[in-house]
Amino acid sequence: MYALLQKQRLKSDKEAVKMAVQVITKDNFQEEVMKSDKPVLLDFWAAWCGPCKMLSPLVDKYSEEDGSVKVGKVNVDEESELASAFNITSIPALFVVKDGKITASKVGFMPEEELKAFVQSAK
Repeated sequence: MYALLQKQRLKSDKEAVKMAVQVITKDNFQEEVMKSDKPVLLDFWAAWCGPCKMLSPLVDKYSEEDGSVKVGKVNVDEESELASAFNITSIPALFVVKDGKITASKVGFMPEEELKAFVQSAK
């Protein structure tokens, strides 16, 4: 039993390393976003949002493909202060933050190629 639990833990640890997306909260926002040495793609989302559920796998995939960009997700239900600071009125909402400044923003679902182009144009 112990060996099985160890194997499962090892698998989840590998998945965590593979997953380059970070959960952004008001507590880690300054360090992870404002002080980042890389551009940061922020995805504002909620669990109940259909378009967010469609966009999320594309954002996850992008985070694994482009190491030059940090990717963070902000749950608007849990981080209402951050959502308010970014004036979020519709989700999904994407922002690129570079050197502590918003360089691009877009609201709504977008296909994978459009997502890539959006981030690349703002880097």
